Amino acid sequence: MIKSMTGFGRGEASLPNKKITVEIRSLNSKQLDLSVRMPSAYRPMEYDIRSAVQRAVQRGKVDISINVECAAADNAGKIDREMFKAYLQQTLDALSYAGIDADYDAIVPSVLRMPGVISVETESISEEEKQALTAAVEEALRNIDAFRRQEGEILIKDLLERVDKIERYKQEVEPYEKARSENIKSRIRENLAKLSIEVDDNRLEQEMIFYIEKLDITEEKVRLSNHCRYFREVAASEEGVGRKLGFIAQEMGREINTLGSKANESTMQILVVKMKDELEKIKEQVLNIL
Repeated sequence: MIKSMTGFGRGEASLPNKKITVEIRSLNSKQLDLSVRMPSAYRPMEYDIRSAVQRAVQRGKVDISINVECAAADNAGKIDREMFKAYLQQTLDALSYAGIDADYDAIVPSVLRMPGVISVETESISEEEKQALTAAVEEALRNIDAFRRQEGEILIKDLLERVDKIERYKQEVEPYEKARSENIKSRIRENLAKLSIEVDDNRLEQEMIFYIEKLDITEEKVRLSNHCRYFREVAASEEGVGRKLGFIAQEMGREINTLGSKANESTMQILVVKMKDELEKIKEQVLNIL
């Protein structure tokens, strides 16, 4: 099953006094680029969370956000009274020294923001909370996996349609390819006639055959067809094929470029440009495939 590297998953777990929310977002990247934002109390579990996410997402730029909503009583900080008193007295003394009247409505909030006045005790998390966090992470991973599968189906459908277009353009080349040989021969004979020189017809025919053979694109068409067929086979039968499809697209590009350099006919070159356009879109989309 083809998966996109772009995805989003959300998981939640509830406890009597807390609600844990896990959100995972991913974008395309050549390697796994993982960043985690979480409360400090959950830091001991960071390695396990990273390992679980790495196994599930494999590749991409992944951002994990873990938030906790606590009941008001549990979230309340503790005021250090002695620290508050000391900061307040120093503030009042400084205002008095400067000859400024004390405005307690402004002073008190400022003192409460001083370092160490309010502290939130870091508590160790219970086994129940660890299990809840793990469950939220697993739910988020299931959801992002489903999202990536859905996006992957859309991507691969678009890619295969573009591969079909390339093959159709290749087939449209064939009628012009047959007429091209006669046009080239006629053009050579016309140019020689303008020179008014005697020509050995047998030798001329041999040279024209040799020249036209150099412009033959049969091998390029066969190889391009093989690459298109292999692209479909890989897309249908394997997982984690993003890089492999990218390599196949590069090989398709080589054949299309060679075909264009040998075209020597305006309509054929237009068809080659159309093939290149579809191939560039394929290369862009392949970057999003896991």
